[in-house]
Amino acid sequence: MENLLYTLVQILHNFGAVAVVGSPAVGWWLERKNIVTYRLALLALLGWFVQGATGIGFAIISQSLKGALPEVTGIALAALLIKVSSTVIGFTVTVLLWRKGSGWRVRGRMLAWQMMLAFSTAALMSAAFLRWYL
Repeated sequence: MENLLYTLVQILHNFGAVAVVGSPAVGWWLERKNIVTYRLALLALLGWFVQGATGIGFAIISQSLKGALPEVTGIALAALLIKVSSTVIGFTVTVLLWRKGSGWRVRGRMLAWQMMLAFSTAALMSAAFLRWYL
């Protein structure tokens, strides 16, 4: 049962990862062509939410089924802090873009997409370290 729960959460987590990386990459490209990217910002926002929720889901499953959270130290702790920070900042930038981006100049929106892409890449890279050093 434990493996099934982890697998289901991981599947959702992976779809969130696709949304948080793919949306800003496409949004940045479309913004250069002066195409409205409102729905992509909403998709990215959903992706960031899923990333945060499933990250918490992993902890809940560990606590519920094993009685404790995994011991996170050293490189894994640094990776976890980067992942959580990237998620919070990426989510915040996405909310700003979604809510206020229509009033920004093209350069400002492009910068927001670039920041989102950078933070989503940082989150994914840190996830790899977290997985191997945990």
